Amino acid sequence: MKIGIVSQWYAPEPVVIPGNLAEDLVARGHEVRVLTGFPNYPDGKIYPGYRQRWNERSHEAGVAIRRVPLYANHDSSGLRRAANYLSYAATSSAAMRFLGDADVVYVYLTPATVFAAPALLKALRGIPTVIHVQDIWPESVTSSSMAPSGPVGRTVERTLHTVMRRIYRAASGVAVIAPTMREMVVDRGADPATTRVILNWADESLFHPVAATPAARQDIGYRDRCTIMYSGTMGPFQNIEGAVRAAASLSASGEIDLVLAGSGTEEQAARDLATELRADNIRFLGRRPIADMAALYGAADFQLVSLRNLPIFQGTIPSKLQSALACGSPVVVSVPGDCASFVETNGVGLACPPDDWRLLADRFRQAAKLPADERAQMARRARTVYQTRMSRQAGIDQLEEMLTEAAATGKRKP
Repeated sequence: MKIGIVSQWYAPEPVVIPGNLAEDLVARGHEVRVLTGFPNYPDGKIYPGYRQRWNERSHEAGVAIRRVPLYANHDSSGLRRAANYLSYAATSSAAMRFLGDADVVYVYLTPATVFAAPALLKALRGIPTVIHVQDIWPESVTSSSMAPSGPVGRTVERTLHTVMRRIYRAASGVAVIAPTMREMVVDRGADPATTRVILNWADESLFHPVAATPAARQDIGYRDRCTIMYSGTMGPFQNIEGAVRAAASLSASGEIDLVLAGSGTEEQAARDLATELRADNIRFLGRRPIADMAALYGAADFQLVSLRNLPIFQGTIPSKLQSALACGSPVVVSVPGDCASFVETNGVGLACPPDDWRLLADRFRQAAKLPADERAQMARRARTVYQTRMSRQAGIDQLEEMLTEAAATGKRKP
């Protein structure tokens, strides 16, 4: 097939799925073209070595890539973030002829404005689309601090609901990343017969089992006690405060250590809280290179996955879970909905309801008391579950099948 891929984010940005999909589809004999923006995520600055211009084309790993200019920004301003999203929607639409002879177009749907060019391709040339929903709109917008309030906010919410219904109905196939998300998009207009759950995968070049080494354990300050590690963004949605309070409550008992690697808007507040609580079992490592993370995962006993109890997270399986399981690391999760159910059903860790640090402290204590052989079995299950249900090959097999089915409908009359 001739397959188009539309994604605002693409390598070298740290968004692995569109790039992995493109490379593997080429390896399977398909012709693939990618329509994307100039790399600027997550810092909102154009990467060194790139200069924005209109007709930027390249070939990488057999994939034809066209980059279009956009307004580079990823800060906390709602207006500037909207400009980032809408600028890519506009320039990718103007460049849609790059994918004009595709049999089918895959859309990495985050943000939802990415669907602008595929919508035109479908309307003008009848090219079928498969969308891969990564987050639920409008909730992903309206739940953030960037969202407008009052009458303007309500108008934005109503408008986005209408737009999303049209997107779901227009797609020939819809892939979602969690079971509850499937229920939500079907309720909002997606065809249940062509809507599937396909779990995201990790960057397998970076996340894989690494045995604990003395150097890595020294790096995280490992002591002879259960070590639980959180890595990634420390923002308003991650409830780092709850993790700090849970760990601090166990400080005197010497049962666990909490190690936090990463940064974000809530990092300083978490550091201040740990100092205030006089918790000597909490360590902050700061931001670390992503290439070092597998070794750090291997040095810890559990990985922590934490999100606040918001409706948008009921149907989400955070990428931290895939990364941990790919490394064969058991997890402690304080997340609502599908993520907690997945962990408990597959026996790959311990789960508790979110936003209750006392319950999280109980899970920390439970993790510390697990016998070594049970912890080892849990780690083996983590790796097996990842390989069978979340791996790159498993995901791409399913996406290729969806693309084939969509392309078989042919280019319908525009």
